[in-house]
This record gives sequence, C-alpha cells and structure tokens, in this order.
Amino acid sequence: MLINFSIQNFGAIKDRQTLSFEADRAKHLEDYYVINVNNLRLLKLGLIYGANASGKTTILKALDFLRSLIISPKILKTETFDFEPFLFDEKTRTQNTVFEIDFIHNDIRYFYEVQLNKKAIIKEELYVYNPNKTNVFKRTTDLDYELTSISFVNKRNLGKLEKKSLEMNTLWNNTVLGGFSKTNLEIKELKEVTDWFNNYLTMLITPKTNILSFFEKNNQMDLLSNKDVVEILKKADFNIAGISKTKIQFALLYTKTNPLLKIDNFINIEHVVNNQHYEIQYSHESQGTQRYYGLAVILYLLITKSVSFTIDELESSLHPELFIHFLLSFLSNAKKSQLIATAHNRELLNNKDIFRNDAIWITDKNNESCATELYSLADFNTNVIRDTTNIFNAYKIGKLGGVPNLGDYYIEIENHEES
Repeated sequence: MLINFSIQNFGAIKDRQTLSFEADRAKHLEDYYVINVNNLRLLKLGLIYGANASGKTTILKALDFLRSLIISPKILKTETFDFEPFLFDEKTRTQNTVFEIDFIHNDIRYFYEVQLNKKAIIKEELYVYNPNKTNVFKRTTDLDYELTSISFVNKRNLGKLEKKSLEMNTLWNNTVLGGFSKTNLEIKELKEVTDWFNNYLTMLITPKTNILSFFEKNNQMDLLSNKDVVEILKKADFNIAGISKTKIQFALLYTKTNPLLKIDNFINIEHVVNNQHYEIQYSHESQGTQRYYGLAVILYLLITKSVSFTIDELESSLHPELFIHFLLSFLSNAKKSQLIATAHNRELLNNKDIFRNDAIWITDKNNESCATELYSLADFNTNVIRDTTNIFNAYKIGKLGGVPNLGDYYIEIENHEES
C-alpha cells in the first residue's frame, strides 16, 4: 500500500509536495477509511480538488510517470524522458526532478528515491525497513561517459559478475529497477519492489481512456461479463440485466486476428424493460452508462484484490449522486486497496458524515511563483476549520483555496467593420 508520494520540479510543481496516505489521529469513519498495516493507519482514499490548471492532474501524472520509469525501461541510451521540469523559474529548468515513494508490499516497508533530468537518471536509492531503515543500493551516473555505477550496502552477497550484469543492463536513462527486469538475477528486494510497481499500481485513467481497451490490454476481458460486475451495475440503477458473454468471447477471438477492430463493437448490454429483454450495443449506450460500466469493473478489482487505481476527473459523465455512490461502495467494501482521484464535484463536501478531512486534498497556485501547492483539509488549524464548519461552503467561497480566480462577465470586443 502507498504511504507517501513526494514530487519536486515536475510540471507545475516546483518545490517538494507530498501526497500522504497516513491517517491523522481522528477516529471519524475509521472502519470505512482506514486500513491498519505494519503498525500504520493508512487511508484507502485520496481525493484531490482544485481549480483548472492548479496541478491536480500533475500529481497523478507524476505517479504514472514514476511507474513507467520502472516497468517500461528505455531500450536505447539515446532516448529521452517525456516531461518538463518547472518552467517558470530559470533555476529549476536546469535542476533535477525528484520522486520519493514510501510503500508497503507483502508486509515489508520500502522507501525509493530517484532523481533525473530529461536525458538520464542521476541518482537512485532504495531502502528497506527491517525494522530500521536500511539501504539496499545506491546508484550514481557518470554523465560524461554515460555509465551507471551501483553499490549494494548491508553486506549483500552479490558477485562481481552479477553486479556487472546489472550495471550493463541499467543504461544511464534506466532505473536500477528497470535494469533488473532485463536480467536473470535473483535479488529479493528488487523483485518485490518491481512487483509492487507492476501489480499494485495501475496506469492512469483519464476521461479519454477507453476503459474496455485498458482491460483488454491487461488480459482481463473476462471481467467485463463477471456476474459481480453486473450486480454493481444493477445497484447503480441502469435497468441492466446482464452482459452478452458470448459476444465478449467472440470479441477476444476476433480481435486477436484483427487488432484494429474495437472491443466495444462486440459487447451487448442486456436490459429488461416491461418484462421484455433487449440487447443494446455498448457503443449505443449513453456516455454515463459506458463510463460506469468501466468503473464497475474497477470497483470490483478494488474490492476483490490489493490494487491501487489513479483516476483523473472521477466524476466525468456521472451524476453527482452516482459519483458519491461509487465512492461509498468502494469505502464500504474494499479492504486492501487504494483509490487516488481528482474531482470537481463538490457534493461530497456538503456532508461531513461521509468524508474525512485527511482524505480530501486541494491543489492551489502560489500567487508569486505560480507553482502548485498541495495540502489536505487536515492541514488547516481550528481557526479555519472547526467541527461545525461547513466544508462545502468554505471551499465554495475560496476560504480553503483551490478555486478559480475569475474576472467579471463582461467582455470587450473591438468592433471591426467589414471592408
């Protein structure tokens, strides 16, 4: 599970910002929001609010970028990284970007840090808690010769040939973890950490993501006709009776021979209206039904597995009540999973009986530097937020930040007469 994730000098983020899943001391909604693991109280949910261009999506993109560094190492040392540092400062344009991530996998806590520029990984370190924080390896890069050097600490028994093999596969633009995935070595900590990035974290889902293609790519198409997924859809009141399993199986067979065909052309959703059964092609369903169908599969995985999903604009194409229904279904049923999402929907903030302050995050732009600042409702003192404070109203009027700074409605347009 994710404990903390820190970002520095990435996109709209200039100074170090941290998204934390460590619960505060509050016992409010403890059974729904908090998971106890390794003597830590970790939150299931991190929901990020903020104005457009305030950096909400940047937080999710940073986590997705880090994941890609690990699981999709570069093939050629001439390849560069597709990102920008903070550009509104001459100094940060040439400074390193830094990611730090603190997580638990198979009951063991790890801390990983990587520093990079657009050409190369500059520095990289991995620590394990057993129980004290102990270094596993340190990596440095010779930028002149474009070579990687890795030193293992804690008296690790790694032969010279094995170490050389790892260094040879860790190009200057690869992480050690990415290089490890190219070798035939057995190093427990590296295997555990790469496994966490591969299997616990999932790729970022945006409003433009074709969720059905996402599951096809991950060989999980059988989930689309799962009876429990259908039950989740039924609870969302879509008059849905089932999913055409035969169509899905045919799609799997057909798209393997013709990958240009879209999966959603093969899926039929069964409806019952006035005791009559009807099949509607998925592509003919409303955007809301299509979106929630994909979210229903995600919800099923969040409930049945140990996994983390990052979703940008979770409420996209959803009614406010359905947005809240999804979140409450997740919080009430998931036991080992986490959800990180951005949202504009404020309905949730109008009812303190369904959210915790430490699970609600806000991104705001610094007035001077125009850089993103990230903070949670739990960071405010009692002068700003009391037990009796209506969070919805406080956020709406800008007391908590994270809202657009809008001008008046009048627009002066210069009158150009036609010649």
